[in-house]
Amino acid sequence: MTSSGTLPHWDLSNVYPGLESPQFAQAVEHVKTKLTELEKYLAHHHIAQTTPETSLPPDSAALEQILSGYLDQMNALLRLHETLEAYVYCFVTTDSYNTTAKRVQSELDLVDVRVQQIKIKFQGWIGRIASLLPQALEHPGSAQQHAFYLKERAEQSKYMMSEAEESLASELGLSGEVAWSKLQGTVCSQVTVPFEKDGVVENLPITALQNLHHDLNATIRRRAYEAELAAWETVREPLAAALNGVKGHVVTLNQRRGRTDALHSALDQDRIDRETLEAMLGVMQDHLPSFRKYLKTKAARLGNAALPWWDIFAPVGHVTRHFGFQEAQDYIITQFGTFSDRLANLARRAFENHWIDAESRNGKQGGAFCTSVPTVDESRVLCNFDGSLDQVFTIAHELGHAFHNECKVGKTRLQTITPMTLAETASILCETIVTNASLAEAAGPEEELGILETYLVGATQVIVDIMSRYLFEKEVFERRAKSELSADDFCEIMLRCQQATYGDGLDPNYLHKYMWTWKPHYYRPGLSFYNFPYAFGLLFGTGLYAIYTQRKSSFVPEYETLLASTGLGTAADLAARFNIDIRQPAFWEGSLQIIEKRIERYTEIR
Repeated sequence: MTSSGTLPHWDLSNVYPGLESPQFAQAVEHVKTKLTELEKYLAHHHIAQTTPETSLPPDSAALEQILSGYLDQMNALLRLHETLEAYVYCFVTTDSYNTTAKRVQSELDLVDVRVQQIKIKFQGWIGRIASLLPQALEHPGSAQQHAFYLKERAEQSKYMMSEAEESLASELGLSGEVAWSKLQGTVCSQVTVPFEKDGVVENLPITALQNLHHDLNATIRRRAYEAELAAWETVREPLAAALNGVKGHVVTLNQRRGRTDALHSALDQDRIDRETLEAMLGVMQDHLPSFRKYLKTKAARLGNAALPWWDIFAPVGHVTRHFGFQEAQDYIITQFGTFSDRLANLARRAFENHWIDAESRNGKQGGAFCTSVPTVDESRVLCNFDGSLDQVFTIAHELGHAFHNECKVGKTRLQTITPMTLAETASILCETIVTNASLAEAAGPEEELGILETYLVGATQVIVDIMSRYLFEKEVFERRAKSELSADDFCEIMLRCQQATYGDGLDPNYLHKYMWTWKPHYYRPGLSFYNFPYAFGLLFGTGLYAIYTQRKSSFVPEYETLLASTGLGTAADLAARFNIDIRQPAFWEGSLQIIEKRIERYTEIR
């Protein structure tokens, strides 16, 4: 087992020396100066939702110049602003006790409000001049290079309140949905649980307790599950208040903006339509019995009539390798090299330059993520490494996001706005590379079984559990529009949605009614339904990998171009480059059949 003391923390020193350094303070002042300059630019050119006809640009050439000037200034502002946000976020997510980081984050939140207010003015204005856009975009320049962004903003301007209302909403958001989201993150990161293992009682962070779901000992897994539920019981009321706050905020704004429902804005953000979502979800629903077959097979392998929740992540088979962090590093770099040198070199840079924070510790956020740091053209990856193959897959997944960021270097910030549906493309493909390599190297049926188990645990989470989360959030939004929900209400909905998707694959007496408490996705300000994009990503990435197996090296340049272009088109248009029609069930069927083959192999191994 890798000692937690040897696990790396990320190095942020090449970004800024510290939160209280002169360089960081100067950067904050610089971004405020850029904000002021851009605010003056808007005022000078009458860029606002209420601009009178007499103040509109006289011709297409003048409009192009105004648009290009705005875009150039906004891109420069965002490059710095997003770097500052990422830098501070790296402190907040690894140490929720860091009061300096929290203070600085709150100061940047005020900066973010000003950024949002500029975007509001511009979006309202772009709606006013939408009919003039086609002619303006015929002129070469920044506007033409940002044609997709401009057309999208013009379309989304239909769902705006008045400029004054939108401005007020962005300010009130700090004490509304943003505050509730921060509360959830702070409460969850500071939950600790006394737990006895091997005769020693330790006060475990909740993330370390959740890692025991993978323990070899069934008794420990069950006790960890029971201890986790008991821990969430102690904080359920503030978390219920937070969830009500976030969802209530979203419901109110969606109604005022003329949205059909909460899903409407999520679909627009994800750049897909309802036809695409319904096609994907319908196929997922049809294939749930296959995942239940896997779960029932797993229960039998563990000697149970039905699988209780604490055994979902239980190891099955025998994976002989337990990875030290250096071993994980070498393995990932080697396997990435089979795809392309560029991918392997990106991973090598990430490890050698300490982009990864791997240690699980009190005050650190659970799970994993990757964030872009624009001014240095790098990424940072958070994980909670425990030496398992699952964590190796997780690091490969997050480095896929870093590779996606790498492919977008050279594009402006507005050209790289990637919908969640496509944001998982590179991560899934990278995870698939490592998974397939592990299966190919399996030392006999028992190890093959163990690797398949690791893969299917993840796939089941992304298909079955994600479906339950989608159903949960959909019902929460519908009911929150009528009244607040109690903690008991959230638990009841969660259990019912789990039963609807897991079905007879799990023991109905032992589900997880508190999944809504600790999943930060439910509490993300301005980003509802942060669930189905994961399923989209898994199935889209799986489909792309199938194309790669047929085309090999000729696939790579087109794939890298796709990653570089995820901010420049809809999901359907970008998928069409590979002759994929995401509005038809056939594509989703093909990807799920690939996963089902692994389920069949899992059930065959004796």
